[in-house]
This record gives sequence, C-alpha cells and structure tokens, in this order.
Amino acid sequence: MRHKNNTRILPSEITPREHYYDRRRFMQLAAGASIASLLPGPLWAADKLEASPNKAYQLAEEKTPYKDVTGYNNFYEFGTGKGDPAQYAHTLKTRPWTVTVEGEVHKPKTFAIEELLKLAAMEERVYRLRCVEAWSMVIPWIGYPLSELVKQVEPTGNAKFVEFITLDDPMQMPGQRSTVLEWPYNEGLRMDEAMHPLTLLTFGLYGEMLPNQNGAPIRIVVPWKYGFKSAKSIVKIRFTEHQPVSAWMKAGPSEYGFYSNVNPEVDHARWSQAKERRIGDFFKRPTLPFNGYADQVAGLYSGMDLQKYF
Repeated sequence: MRHKNNTRILPSEITPREHYYDRRRFMQLAAGASIASLLPGPLWAADKLEASPNKAYQLAEEKTPYKDVTGYNNFYEFGTGKGDPAQYAHTLKTRPWTVTVEGEVHKPKTFAIEELLKLAAMEERVYRLRCVEAWSMVIPWIGYPLSELVKQVEPTGNAKFVEFITLDDPMQMPGQRSTVLEWPYNEGLRMDEAMHPLTLLTFGLYGEMLPNQNGAPIRIVVPWKYGFKSAKSIVKIRFTEHQPVSAWMKAGPSEYGFYSNVNPEVDHARWSQAKERRIGDFFKRPTLPFNGYADQVAGLYSGMDLQKYF
C-alpha cells in the first residue's frame, strides 16, 4: 500500500495559531464554567497546562519549534498529508470527553477528562519522537506515567496487554471517510511496556493543552517506539489476555509489527530506517537503537529475536 509522501507544507495549509486558539476558547466558554470549576486553579487556565520539568527526562538536544510540532503531523483521521491535521482538526470537539477503561481489570471505570487531569501530578518531559518515515522531533510533552492510571483500575492476573482505542466519528474526523485504515484506530502495548516509567499518558506540550492535531485531549507517548504506536484522541483503554491486532498491522502486516521498536537494523519494507532527518535539519543523522532509550528499555526484550518481533 502506497501513500503520498507529502513532506512539504505550504503556509496556506496551516491553520493560523491565533485562529485555532480563538476557536478552542469559544468552545470551552460555550461549554460553561462548570467544567473549569472542577479543576484546581493552577492547572487549568484557558489552554495552559502547568507542569514541573522532570530533570530525569530533559534531553540535551534542541527542541523542535512549536510551529513544526503542531504543523507537521501524522494523524490519518484528518488526512494523510502532513499539513492535513493542522488544517482540518478544528472539527474535533474535546469537551465533554470520557475514557472508558474495561476488560481484565478489577475496577472498570469511565473517567471524565477532568478526572484524568487531576489523577496525578503533571510533569514536563522532553522526549524524542521518531516516525517510521525517517523523520524525528524533540518535544516537551506534559503528562504523567500511564502506570498511574493502570494502578487505579487494578488489572487482573489475566491482563497481558493494554489496547488503546481512539475516537470513531467521521463527522469530527473527516479522514475516517477514507479506507486508508480500518477505523477506529487502535494500538497496543505489552503490560510491562505500559507500566514502564517512560510511557507517558499525555495531555499537553510546550506548556499548553494538546492541540487537536497532536492528539487532544489525551494520547499515549511511548518514546522508544515509532510514533504510530502512540495512540491519539483515546476514548477506550482495554486490558486483554491476548495480543491485540493494531490498525497498522491490519493494513500492512509485512510492514508494521506489533512491537514497532525503533531499530535501525530492521528496514521498513519500502525504505531504510538506518538514518533519520530531524525536522529543521538538512542532513540526516544515524538512527539510535530504541530511539536513544536503549539503556532504559532494552531489557524488556532480552532474549527476543528483534528481527522477527519487529
């Protein structure tokens, strides 16, 4: 399956930032002040999201500019072009929003997004984001470890995997009118991957709530894996005994494996993964094993054939 590799974005394709925020603020005000009253004062102020920098996760690398982080995206629910999400994601309504947690858990629950925002202390972590098309960014994400949510619902002994299911609404997500993927988009992690302290339940970036085109209002960030593993606009989290078949595995099983760890020694079926281009750079750089997080996560895959489990 081939898709157009649109690596250039015209300025006219990107929604002006001030227009984008005016639209979001209007929706928030229209929803009423009751939601804001549920939140502690410092946490919620228009689109701001306060967080303390976590010094353990501050890369000594230049951050990708905000305009690139929010203007150059993969989010097929809004189109396959890199500028499509910024242009079309204003149709997504992120309030009210709930996330249902079900499956192999002792305490299934549906969380309002406001509850999730207050579940644990927010922190800022600067992570690399590496995409399968061989481009990368460095982004200051805001959230807290996914393990904080997992502990709330108490998985059973049968829970071996966690599946993330995203919003399925073609009226809000016009890209879902295409057949490029099977909707709703779903992804999954092994339980030890989900519980790893690097795996971030994410609500914001650059000190602000997630923009729609970056996966608002809630997404996962798994920094040692390719970006498509980090499901966006999540509405359901399901704990399962058996490995889920994710959206990209259904679309191209020979090209996209379940684990999808960044591995320069395993090429994509149609291009090399040995090098990457950091957004804003002209020259490519060598791809780091596990996206530079090998010291923290390589032990999760001890004894596994990473050519087979790609």
